[in-house]
Amino acid sequence: MQKMRAPRGFLTEEEKDNLPKVTWPLISRILTYLAPYWAKFLMVFVTIILSAVLGLLPSIITGRIVDEALVGQNMALLIQLLLAALVTLFASQVVSLLTTYLNAWISQHIIFDMKNEMYAHLQRMSHAFFTSERQGDIITRMNTDVSGVSTVISGTLSSILSNLATVVTTLVALFGMNWKMAIVGILVIPMLILPTRSAGRTRWKLLSESQAKSDELNQLINETLSVSGSMLTKLFTREQSEYDRFVKVNGEVTKLALKEQLSGRTFRLLMGIFTQVGPLLIYFAGGFLIIARGETSLTVGTITAMVALVNRLYRPVESLLNIQVDFTRSLALFTRIFDYFDREIDIASPPNAVKPDLKGADICFEHVRFGYTPDVEILHDIDFTVHSGEMAAIVGPSGSGKSTIINFIPRLWDVGGGRVTIGGVDVRDFDLTYLRSQIGVVSQDTYLFNGTIRENLLYAKQDATEEELIAACKAASIHDFIADQPDGYDTQVGNRGLKLSGGEKQRLSIARVILKDPTILILDEATSALDSISESAIQDALEILMQGRTSIVIAHRLSTIMAADKILALSDGVIAQCGRHEDLLEEGGVYKQLFDTQFGWMQECLQDEDEAGKKDE
Repeated sequence: MQKMRAPRGFLTEEEKDNLPKVTWPLISRILTYLAPYWAKFLMVFVTIILSAVLGLLPSIITGRIVDEALVGQNMALLIQLLLAALVTLFASQVVSLLTTYLNAWISQHIIFDMKNEMYAHLQRMSHAFFTSERQGDIITRMNTDVSGVSTVISGTLSSILSNLATVVTTLVALFGMNWKMAIVGILVIPMLILPTRSAGRTRWKLLSESQAKSDELNQLINETLSVSGSMLTKLFTREQSEYDRFVKVNGEVTKLALKEQLSGRTFRLLMGIFTQVGPLLIYFAGGFLIIARGETSLTVGTITAMVALVNRLYRPVESLLNIQVDFTRSLALFTRIFDYFDREIDIASPPNAVKPDLKGADICFEHVRFGYTPDVEILHDIDFTVHSGEMAAIVGPSGSGKSTIINFIPRLWDVGGGRVTIGGVDVRDFDLTYLRSQIGVVSQDTYLFNGTIRENLLYAKQDATEEELIAACKAASIHDFIADQPDGYDTQVGNRGLKLSGGEKQRLSIARVILKDPTILILDEATSALDSISESAIQDALEILMQGRTSIVIAHRLSTIMAADKILALSDGVIAQCGRHEDLLEEGGVYKQLFDTQFGWMQECLQDEDEAGKKDE
């Protein structure tokens, strides 16, 4: 459901509830983004003042045309004044264009700076941030909110300066012509503005009600005319009742839309009247001063010029009355952006980060505890060691914390207690980039970028040769598939790899890790999307890949980890058992329960065959 934005001059209820607190630190922080471009801001200010002054000249020239050229019947002066008005108009447009260009240049460069800063900051955020934050919110902050700064710079800020300059220069010109008429002109302005705000408030209320009813109608349509909704309607024979409900809501939408449109027409009618009445009052006041009071300094041309100048005040004054709303929305925009900038980067390289050689290094979990929230601990006293070159497997029911354990090694998460060491060094003391460059992970949820097979493989090693790509893909049993494609390694995989099957994506993911050639290998359900034939081929490739490497494997299929040097059976957040396959089966417990669940039927079949054989004998 799309949120409705309040018209200019009015705040939504949500905006009212979330008004940002105006503080000097907030203002000064905003100004730091504007500071690098102060020279161009000064140019904008100069062009705004110049534009405001040039904007006065057509009205003043009009007065002179009436008084000096037309009344004085001076044709040469008329032509000169008309040419002057034309030149003024042209100059005003050029200055306006220059102001627009400078505003656009400044705003786009500030957006460029902020987007770069935002992207770099978000890249450094921990994995926890992306698991808790909605992706739509992240994209909104990156695109909509940061891009909205352009409106603040080129719209709100520039508009305030321009309107102030217009009002000040116009008032100076009005009082310079005739102070009495100037006061009359100023008194007329509220007659034009107040109806606008009153009508706008009424229309906003009607528009809000109409939008709410339209949302209700759209919800009804989505629910009842979707595949599942229409089936449910038919199965419960609710067609007539749903139709009656639709007619009722549709009728309410129609009535509100009609009221909103009529209120708009009434407003335009009133504004048309007030727009004409305002100048008439000025003409009346001018005529009164000339005819009744004999004001000799006041002329018809002056009155004409002052009418034009008063009309020139209307929009700037109305806009300045809305400064609070514009200012509030601008601050709210920066507040949302700064909210992301202020998110703590809780996983980063320490000041004195180390880069030790990891070859021959053991991985040790020392009394590790962890919980996604402070009050709920899901892992308790996890303590084990994987020696260099060993293959360790972690098994357990879904949700027991297997993936969480391996995420501590590349520091996607940090432990809540205890520590994880590699070669005796706490992973929190490593240079983070170096640590992750030494670890290869094949996850259950394979992710491919929307590009070619080659581009996705080169993500692991940008300078890889064609021979290296082919060797890695052969090892992952995917080269023959790629070679059969018309574009070979330049085949497009589609968004998230949707043009490939689950098994093809997983084999590409394995090839990508083979290409990385990591010291430590982590396989998180690496063969879960493969059929039995593909899994057998991949297992052979993985065995070659794991030779000489420290490997940690998570697998639901116990057939893939029976040869592991060490099997850790996880249950209720603790390591319930640890040992080799045969020893754990004899010991019983969690591992045997998992094994019997997967292979119990096979053992029963074998027992039945043995019994049948004995009977035949």
